[in-house]
Amino acid sequence: MKIAVDAMGGDHAPGEVIRGAVHAFREHDLPIVLVGKEEVIREELRRTGAKGIEVQHASDVVEMYDSPGVAIRKKKDSSLRVGLNLVAEGKAASFVSAGNSGAVMAGALLILKKIRGVERPAIPATI
Repeated sequence: MKIAVDAMGGDHAPGEVIRGAVHAFREHDLPIVLVGKEEVIREELRRTGAKGIEVQHASDVVEMYDSPGVAIRKKKDSSLRVGLNLVAEGKAASFVSAGNSGAVMAGALLILKKIRGVERPAIPATI
């Protein structure tokens, strides 16, 4: 199953996010769909020479300073929300974002819901 990656989320997005996704695709043969502004993503993919990575267009971006609830409710075509919808629709197995953590959490609760018996979602961190 595919991993949906928020290409527009994070401090050095989209360049670093896309280069990281390309590395994972090449080195680990991971099926990836990059979610975000299609023209920007395709240009970066051309620079890397990557072929075979799917792109899902999203016209909007959740910024780090956006209120999580407002971002999820108002930015319905954001890369974050579109990526979560891919998981909800069964078109991706998971969603990864280096963007607004609060918005990812709010979006996951709103769109994906919780697993029965799980009190709250987890946020992984690199140590």
